[in-house]
Amino acid sequence: MENLDQLVQDAVSAFANASDGAQLEQAKAGFLGKSGSLTERLKGLGKLPADERKQVGAEINRAKTAIETALEARREALREAHLFEQLAAEALDVTLPGRGLHQGGLHPVSRTLERIEALFRSVGFIVADGPEIETDWHNFTALNTPENHPARSMHDTFYIEGRDDVLLRTHTSPVQIRSMLAHVERHASEGTMPDIRLIAPGRVYRVDSDATHSPMFHQIEGLWVGEDVSFADLKGVIADFLRKFFESDDLQVRFRPSFFPFTEPSAEIDVAFMGGALKGRWLEIAGCGLVHPNVMRFGGVDPERYSGFAFGMGLDRLTMLRYGINDLRLFFEGDLRFLSQFR
Repeated sequence: MENLDQLVQDAVSAFANASDGAQLEQAKAGFLGKSGSLTERLKGLGKLPADERKQVGAEINRAKTAIETALEARREALREAHLFEQLAAEALDVTLPGRGLHQGGLHPVSRTLERIEALFRSVGFIVADGPEIETDWHNFTALNTPENHPARSMHDTFYIEGRDDVLLRTHTSPVQIRSMLAHVERHASEGTMPDIRLIAPGRVYRVDSDATHSPMFHQIEGLWVGEDVSFADLKGVIADFLRKFFESDDLQVRFRPSFFPFTEPSAEIDVAFMGGALKGRWLEIAGCGLVHPNVMRFGGVDPERYSGFAFGMGLDRLTMLRYGINDLRLFFEGDLRFLSQFR
């Protein structure tokens, strides 16, 4: 057999001349492949006499180990060289300022809700909540809306499949019924009842969708029930709230006669701005009225002893007016170009 030491030197030299992984694998095949120089010597062991086979086999194994060691060393050297090249190509300029994280912010509707809650809390109102999946009784019947009323139409309201007594609430007014019933029960043994003063914000659902309507939108109800609560109280609370909300003492507020089944008398609330793009225009902002005696009875309150007023406003509508937004759908599209303006 030829000198194995020379074979090892040839392999080390071939590996050292390989400039990348592909060339290194090609050089490896010339020595350790199926037809490689060292492999051929291993195949030739069977032709040797038995007394020589053991000694020559040991020498070939030592040569194989030396070649494999040299191969792995070259592989590691090529990996390190590639890493250094990559690091040099992707070097960072550590003198540049940090990029930081984008700062989030409240959704404009959430900002409006926080502002409204703060304003009403400042005059003694609490914030109440109720379920979005409501019973037909709480959503319609207890609010003096008879069975043949158009609002109960499948074309106007989202009902639960297979149920005609459960629906997605169409307004937050059911919270008024639930709150009155709970309030009366708490004070049933006292002989008299403290005033109920609450607002009820939340999501509501109706089959409607365009630039100023959405199948899901936000509404806020207000309720004040007590002895001798009058329409004058309603006008004072609403006018004061609107002027503070829009931060304008010049804001004009008017109450226009209307009809709602759950209030009597009823009115639409309009506002007119004295400046800006909407100067001089009357805009409908809410509905209101004195709580209907039937609704008081459904809430467990004696309408002969107590009276009250209620109002309902669209949170999304108020937000659009406050920030000058002309398309309701922008609130629900998740476009960061729009939302980032309110950070």
